Amino acid sequence: MTRSVLLVEDDQRVRRALRLALEDEGYQVREAGSGRDGLAELTRDPPDVVLLDLMLPDTDGFAVCHQIRHTSAVPVIMVTARTDSHDIVAGLEAGADDYVTKPLVAKELSARIRALLRRTDNAPGGAPRRLTSGDLSIGVDEGVVTRDGSALPLTQTEFKLLAELALAGGKVRSREQLLERVWGYGYFGDSRIVDVHVRRLRTKVERDPASPAHVVTVRGQGYRLVP
Repeated sequence: MTRSVLLVEDDQRVRRALRLALEDEGYQVREAGSGRDGLAELTRDPPDVVLLDLMLPDTDGFAVCHQIRHTSAVPVIMVTARTDSHDIVAGLEAGADDYVTKPLVAKELSARIRALLRRTDNAPGGAPRRLTSGDLSIGVDEGVVTRDGSALPLTQTEFKLLAELALAGGKVRSREQLLERVWGYGYFGDSRIVDVHVRRLRTKVERDPASPAHVVTVRGQGYRLVP
């Protein structure tokens, strides 16, 4: 099945180059030259993945990503020419699942997209159907987390992260292990992605994110989910 990518980028030359590269990889690509147009395209025909440029003419990628997250869990890759840590972390905090920096390498970008799609498509094979952590019920196969019968609004990446911690059975998972298991890559991965997604996850699953009872940090080692 051909997978669709929505490319939100204001530079027409960059859009054309990315479109040709992604179409060569087998993706169906739709384009938007502004944040407003990107949101309209997302509503009209939701894609499988969004490539979202940080700098747009009418708004910035942070604001667009926040708006996407109000209504959709579609995977978002933030595209930025900036390498400043603050901007990268801000993009992830806004709801992006991953980020890439310009100038883009087509093969790396394609690998990131494939990893996101695998995360969306594949439930952990052979896993117990439902796991618990305190008042959380984690439906591994269904992709749903509930508390007191109500579903929590996790993105696909947040759910995958929580499921991987749950499947560890209370053992610690290092940032490197989580990069490999959740994001699907290691050697060009950035452990800040893990830390930011853990913070986002805590805001949704913890009653008091400042004092987590479920997803806890093990200093110098990584994270674990309290059974």
